[in-house]
Amino acid sequence: MENNPTYLFVVAAALIDGNRNILVQKRPPGKPMAGLWEFPGGKVESGETPEKALVRELKEELGLAIETDALKPVAFASEALGEKHLLLLLYTCHDWTGEAQNLESSDMKWVPLPELQHLDMPPADIPLVAQLMTVL
Repeated sequence: MENNPTYLFVVAAALIDGNRNILVQKRPPGKPMAGLWEFPGGKVESGETPEKALVRELKEELGLAIETDALKPVAFASEALGEKHLLLLLYTCHDWTGEAQNLESSDMKWVPLPELQHLDMPPADIPLVAQLMTVL
């Protein structure tokens, strides 16, 4: 990797329902790492804070309305990704308005926290699961 990598800032949410299940989505065909399960979220656009980006992404992907103060930072991952370097910020969220709809992924499901470690996930998400398990 070069001395000055291009950073890719990505945000994701561990949405936790009243039964302590966490929502995951399956990456759609045609995208890198298609078929792997991941936390919902996406790229931070120019001029956005991570929290504002995550609120936008969760609205676009799931149809959920979330206030930025409902997002609590919990973990991060750092991963080389080709010519770029990924910095993935994970937040927890217990409070939102609406019912999650599968608007952009090939599948989604609610899973109990211990089952997350048995899902096929992108490499950057795997350490986030371990970190999440220590704080929940």
